[in-house]
Amino acid sequence: MTTRFARAAAAGAALAVAASAFAACSSKPETTPDDVITIFAPQNAGEGQDLEDNAFTKVIEEQFDVDLQFETTTWDGNSAAEKRQISLASGDYPDAYMLIPWVDQFSSEELVKLGSQGVIVPLDDLIGEDTPNLTAAFEKEPGFKELATSPDGKIWGMPAWNDCYHCSYPSKLWMNTEWLDTLGLEQPTTPDELRTVLEAFKTQDPNGNGQADEIPLSAAGGASLLAYLMNPYVYTPEMYANAEGTTPATLGTSDGKVTLQATRPEWREAISYVTSLYADGLIDEGAFTQNGEALTAKGNSADGVILGSVAVMHPWFVNSDLEDGRYTQYDAVAPLTGPAGDDAFWSAGGAGAAPGATFVITNRSSEAKQQKLMQILDFMVSYEGHLQAEFGVEGTNWVRPEEGDVALDETLEPNFEVLPQPGGEAFTNSWGPIAQFFSDAEFRNSQVTATDVYTPEGYERRLFEATTLYEGHESDDLFPYWEVGVTGETATELAPIQTNIENFVVQASAEFVTGVRDISSDDDWAEFQQNLTDLGADRYVEIYQEAWDAQR
Repeated sequence: MTTRFARAAAAGAALAVAASAFAACSSKPETTPDDVITIFAPQNAGEGQDLEDNAFTKVIEEQFDVDLQFETTTWDGNSAAEKRQISLASGDYPDAYMLIPWVDQFSSEELVKLGSQGVIVPLDDLIGEDTPNLTAAFEKEPGFKELATSPDGKIWGMPAWNDCYHCSYPSKLWMNTEWLDTLGLEQPTTPDELRTVLEAFKTQDPNGNGQADEIPLSAAGGASLLAYLMNPYVYTPEMYANAEGTTPATLGTSDGKVTLQATRPEWREAISYVTSLYADGLIDEGAFTQNGEALTAKGNSADGVILGSVAVMHPWFVNSDLEDGRYTQYDAVAPLTGPAGDDAFWSAGGAGAAPGATFVITNRSSEAKQQKLMQILDFMVSYEGHLQAEFGVEGTNWVRPEEGDVALDETLEPNFEVLPQPGGEAFTNSWGPIAQFFSDAEFRNSQVTATDVYTPEGYERRLFEATTLYEGHESDDLFPYWEVGVTGETATELAPIQTNIENFVVQASAEFVTGVRDISSDDDWAEFQQNLTDLGADRYVEIYQEAWDAQR
């Protein structure tokens, strides 16, 4: 099986292999001179990003008198995770890792393990007078410091505090409103109404070209798709950025008890609904296997508009410069109301605000480098440093506000405006999301944003307004795993169980939907439950229940 779900399992296996290799490579490796700092980081080559030849890299090198050398990976979560694990296991790892949380990051368990083995160094004593901006950020947002503190009480790495409103509700559905108007249909509000709309998209030629080339519903990777379609039946956290099982995304609660959602009969009903849509040809066959590039190719098809709806966080699948204006055709659909209500998945403050770390310093780094790296981090946390790091050059990539400008949150004073960039040049001058260490709500929502949401300049407002459809639909069955710490020998026991179960549920979900497993078969359902039991499902739930009880 060559799907993303099989690759997720492979990544999980790679994680286990790498973890066993850490002990063998935890002795301090060879290091470079103090003025040469090596960093492992993802780069978006498709948007013109080259971290070695980047305007912000040069700013850092000049300001801190260092030579930065990068070991890079892609923004594809599976390959990025695998390359990071290989880098660590090799023993020839860099001075620091700077990651993107929704691509790949260190889990809390990894941090404690790597710290105990001496592979990464604690940051506690490096935070203080030399890091005034970071210290101020901790004071302004105590949750940031809490998130940075590992279950063992130490700060082994720095997370991304990204108070991203639209990221907080990642499981959205974007539907072609022009097609709805053409067919005389309204946006669906229930699973049955959605089926009716998708059937019309498939059979009634809404793009008017006389061909049956319409794709009623698509996705990339399947995570948002499953969460959006299943939540009307049972609380279903989105399993995005979870290729290594780094979060307990399959867990929920019921009457104060931790539950593995895939063991509930409501979960079977939910996956049955998704399966029926797939069997009727209403879901793109590539929805579970294709990456973002493949989805974008369909969204920007030279043959015309072929996508009826797409389950993704935001409508990045269509370019804004197409002459037919399809960029303006997609609007968010509110959560559907089903047997369980109209719940939406809430990700606890944004995709970036997740336990673990995007920045760590390894034992390859000398004391002088450690101090320099923390100063660089502190600069990126500062207001001016953040603008340059995330967005690029003033006057080229962003500008100061002018009179009459309106902030994204209209109750705030506007502070900056990001300028749209030509295709392939978005990240030539910046580190982009690598630098989102402290994007609190005030910073993010004070940016100047055009009031026309269907222009590139109004994109952030489009996301902001769409997300209001989802706010207030949080499920009572949500399990706040980000508040639950598991430490010591129990954490060691938990790690492989979690990896195996999380990867298995992701894979089995796709197998049920695509017919590899038969969700209508009691035997197949029983086998699935037995598979979960064999992987340690009972112990998985027990560990998190005990940790949750201790925390409450």
